[in-house]
Amino acid sequence: MSLFAIISTLVVIAAFFGYINVRFLKMPTTIGLMVITIVFTLLVLATSMFDNTLLEQEKLFITQIDFKTVLLDVMLSFLLFAGALHTNFQQLKVQRKPILIFATFSTLISTFLIGVFSFFLLKLVNIDVNFVYCLLFGALISPTDPIAVLGILKQVAAPKILETKIVGESLFNDGVGVVVFLTIYQIAKGSGTVTFGTIAEMFLVEVVGGIALGLLLGWFTYRLLKSIDDYDVEVIITLAAVMGGTVLAQYLHLSAPLAMVTAGLIVGTDTVRKSSMSKITEQYVDKFWELIDILLNTVLFVLIGMELLILTYNSMYILAGLLLIPTLLFARYLSLMLPIKLYAKKLDFVPKTNLIMTWGGLRGGISIALALSLTTEMHRDLFLVITYIIVVFSIIVQGLTVGKLIKKIVK
Repeated sequence: MSLFAIISTLVVIAAFFGYINVRFLKMPTTIGLMVITIVFTLLVLATSMFDNTLLEQEKLFITQIDFKTVLLDVMLSFLLFAGALHTNFQQLKVQRKPILIFATFSTLISTFLIGVFSFFLLKLVNIDVNFVYCLLFGALISPTDPIAVLGILKQVAAPKILETKIVGESLFNDGVGVVVFLTIYQIAKGSGTVTFGTIAEMFLVEVVGGIALGLLLGWFTYRLLKSIDDYDVEVIITLAAVMGGTVLAQYLHLSAPLAMVTAGLIVGTDTVRKSSMSKITEQYVDKFWELIDILLNTVLFVLIGMELLILTYNSMYILAGLLLIPTLLFARYLSLMLPIKLYAKKLDFVPKTNLIMTWGGLRGGISIALALSLTTEMHRDLFLVITYIIVVFSIIVQGLTVGKLIKKIVK
């Protein structure tokens, strides 16, 4: 099947399932699409007991899509730029210290805690896994997914001060999580000696270099937008910044996601908007990126639902995944405890911020993409099943209830 045919099929499926959700289910888009796709996939699996033609066709289709490459190398940059573009920069600036600690310290603590907990829990269900592979799982599942979080929080009337913390952490902990994952991945593969210097160099190149590139892209985009007044060309300039910036980041081995977050935050600030965009340009830029955001989100969550077909169905894997859900939530709660206590009074946190951020820290496609990159020796099938169970629970159960939790606590 050609690339155009694959993209067309995904868009058609996403449009059809999106229509069903809006017309009948009326759930938040990301949740509704995942639910419908999973139900559809389960029905295909059920009908395969009588005739496996449809199942084989769907399997053939999904195996032609490199989910990891599509998400991490292509879709993620667009989604993060769109999310950052509509983030309140002033609130983010006020909350920058706790957000920085959430994205670094809390991610590292969560990785370690999940690694330890999963190591002993897997032994309880008679699955023997090397500790370093459990740490690798901790690294891929610890970062909250900005795509899932942004999609859900749009539907929730959360206080801006709380929304900024959750969104800000999710936008920035992706880069840290990937660096931690790659570091542990190298150790697990036994490919050379990984020293503190190696880790520091990787962090500087990936994270700091990505942010520096984003600052440069944001400034350059701002100068171009300011020098002309043509909304058509200005929209194309923002698109070029994302596409060209992503290619450049990949070529320089920098973090493209962090570069796009930084560039999006700069272009989206009130100061840049007022000084470089006319009212009509601002409207067109916002509407264009909102459309890109919605389109890619719908396709992404359809893909996540369809990934159900590639799982290895093992009862012990499923049991481990179910047991690790509360374990993961507990580890996240502990990892957020210290930073929240440090800044709760200084920045006037809302009541029970830790509980809300724990339940509102959704996992999504990034975790699945990283799990897909594991090798067979790293227990890829086991951790893929566990990751999928956690992601589905996170998006459907936590996503549907986080709004009610916020309304109950923040009155």
